[in-house]
Formats: sequence, structure tokens, C-alpha cells
Amino acid sequence: MKNLVELLVKSLVDNPEQANVSETSGNSITVIEISVAPDDVGKIIGKEGRIANAIRTVVKAAGAKQNKKVTVEIVTQDKAV
Repeated sequence: MKNLVELLVKSLVDNPEQANVSETSGNSITVIEISVAPDDVGKIIGKEGRIANAIRTVVKAAGAKQNKKVTVEIVTQDKAV
């Protein structure tokens, strides 16, 4: 799952070397955190959050296929979006 998000994120941003994707697994849920350069945050969120929602939809579909609940958070300077 992490590899899928990492591929999507690095394809969208101008500074792929600063993009970081981390995965934390718990008992019932997996959280994927996306961290990018400050200039690239808008590219990950998109107009009215469309790109962020699209990433979340793809990840949820992939998680559902594996019977896992997965959520995606975009982290910028110590706060989640």
C-alpha cells in the first residue's frame, strides 16, 4: 500500500526527493502519512481537495480488496490536513 501511495505522490510533485510516505499499522486500521515540500502541498491537495480525495479513494479501494481499513493523512509542518 505504501508503495502505491509513494508512486502517486512522487509522480505529482516537483521535488520527489523531498516526498516522504510512512505507514503505521494498528490492530484495525493502517494510517499512511504523506509529507512533501511546502511548495508541493498544493499539488497533493489539489483544487478543493480533489487530488487528495482521489488518492484516498484509490487507497481505500486497494485496502478493501485486502480486507483492510486504510486512511491517508497529508502532514505539513506538524499538522495534518
